[in-house]
Amino acid sequence: MTMEDFAALLDETMGVGNPFEGTVIKGAIVRIENDFAVIDVGLKSEGRVPLKEFATAGRAPEIQAGDSVEVFVERYEDRNGEVVLSREKAKREEAWTLLEKSFQDNQRVTGVIFGRVKGGFTVDLSGAVAFLPGSQVDIRPVRDITPLLGTPQPFQILKMDRSRGNIVVSRRAVLEETRAEQRSELIENLKEGQILEGVVKNITDYGAFVDLGGVDGLLHVTDIAWKRINHPSEALHIGQTVRVQVIRFNPETQRISLGIKQLDADPWEGVEAKYPVGAKFVGRVTNITDYGAFVELEPGVEGLVHVSEMSWTKKNVHPGKIVSTSQEVEVMVLDVDPQKRRISLGLKQCLANPWESFVEKFPAGTEVEGEVKNITEFGLFIGLPGDIDGMVHLSDLSWDKSGEAAIAEFKKGDMVKAKVLDVDVEKERISLGIKQLSSDPFQDAVASIKKGDIVTATVTSVTENGLEVQVDGLTGFIRKGELSRDRSEQRPEKFAVGEKIDAKVTLIEKGARKVTLSVKAREIDEEKQAMAEYGSSDSGASLGDILGAAMRRAQEEK
Repeated sequence: MTMEDFAALLDETMGVGNPFEGTVIKGAIVRIENDFAVIDVGLKSEGRVPLKEFATAGRAPEIQAGDSVEVFVERYEDRNGEVVLSREKAKREEAWTLLEKSFQDNQRVTGVIFGRVKGGFTVDLSGAVAFLPGSQVDIRPVRDITPLLGTPQPFQILKMDRSRGNIVVSRRAVLEETRAEQRSELIENLKEGQILEGVVKNITDYGAFVDLGGVDGLLHVTDIAWKRINHPSEALHIGQTVRVQVIRFNPETQRISLGIKQLDADPWEGVEAKYPVGAKFVGRVTNITDYGAFVELEPGVEGLVHVSEMSWTKKNVHPGKIVSTSQEVEVMVLDVDPQKRRISLGLKQCLANPWESFVEKFPAGTEVEGEVKNITEFGLFIGLPGDIDGMVHLSDLSWDKSGEAAIAEFKKGDMVKAKVLDVDVEKERISLGIKQLSSDPFQDAVASIKKGDIVTATVTSVTENGLEVQVDGLTGFIRKGELSRDRSEQRPEKFAVGEKIDAKVTLIEKGARKVTLSVKAREIDEEKQAMAEYGSSDSGASLGDILGAAMRRAQEEK
């Protein structure tokens, strides 16, 4: 054998210069041995390919003897005298050719996510392995990618380099393109009143944004349910599928307002018949404000108990001091306005009116006892049964003292007795009197005298205008001009405190509780009487003679 023959034989044996190496050729599966497929590619030796190279991502290989397959010839013969074949490289070569065409034509490709790597995931594109960055998986961040694994899905090729074997794909780009198409179609066909399904995308304090499939709509907190919802998170969560109705749609701004409660019957329909004025119901306190408390009568129907209707006795107290949130309370319907969707409720109307209870138990004229709660410039406030107060006016404290002098004798905390003078249930007022516990000394004293009587008075004070006197416990006054018939004797300074004077009662003032007296009137009466008894001025007798005779007669009678 010549050297040329040996070289040719060596080249044939080692495969050097074999035109099949590095190419994809067709072969037939001869048999399956263990985990390998034995393939005849028309060369002098058969090749073996691991079965796993025939399996698609996540699936078992579906091959059998007699199947025709394309394989990549890596080397003509290995040490064992077999052709080294690769199904994976064949698929990769085929896939790369198709992928390059799709990339150039900007067409989507189908792939299967099968693994996780740093920064993203691996995707099988019919044999070629591509990289899917984490940011390109979905439009929104995806926490769990498990449902996407092993499922064929469309991808967009962002970048590819065959020399480096580098392909970058995006699932998000496909979704955004599809979303844009859906959005256009949805906007075009959208109309008010339409019922759609969406997914809660975001939740804020004032509502929730719902993805309708390419376009978002706002579901305001007040349109989530007929009942009161303080925050949207009480009824919704992100990712939740909800059925909504389009309430308003502005084609120019493309703003969409959605509602869920509109899909249910309005609980305010026929509310007047359900909640008639004067009827009592049990409800739950849902919200408390400075001006009252809201009570839920049924889901979606709330009424307001104004602070003035919460308690008979607690007037200037915050509603939160009387009721608490979620508390069940009995209320009375006071007013219903279906147009304004308002119901006025009363809490105190379901309790006994303490003023009505008081007047039943303590009518006018009854004696009561209580503690002095407060002292003001116009009287005393006394605590009474039923947690209510009654007032004793200054003028009803004492018969004989001024109001200012009488009130100075009391202090807060004193237990006092009083008489009920009047009860005004409507105005919630009770008038009491302390002096009325005893009889009026003026009335007792004035009962024994009458106008025209001659009485003996004691001087208690001397003034420029006359004399203040006491008559059987009554206060009286004799004006300066009434001290004598004789003008020269009309001088108050002639009299001293404690001196007794006989005078005639000329006026009894019950309102002012005073008696007006006159010495002058008494003297005139005496003169008339003397004239009648002892003669007249026409008989020639002088006044001195008459008075003298009268005095002598009086002495004789003694």
